[in-house]
Amino acid sequence: MPWFVKIETGMVDKRIFDQYVPAHTAYVKELIDKGHKAKTGYWAEKGGGMMLFEAASMDEAKAIVAADPLVANGCVNYQLHEWKIVVE
Repeated sequence: MPWFVKIETGMVDKRIFDQYVPAHTAYVKELIDKGHKAKTGYWAEKGGGMMLFEAASMDEAKAIVAADPLVANGCVNYQLHEWKIVVE
């Protein structure tokens, strides 16, 4: 399956953002259980993060990102890219 990268920047106050982090974490664990090999994290410097995952297509990747609680609740702006791996 192709890999996809969601690169995000926060749009809301940290207090609001943090309310949705547990739901985001649970969502990523669901993705892992479904075989998407998801990984998520944030930049060491304040202000954004990334989620890396496998999906069958760009359409599926878009649906996965749209269902992320951080996206669904308007906490982040994001870019979605298919990642073409050169060396494994």
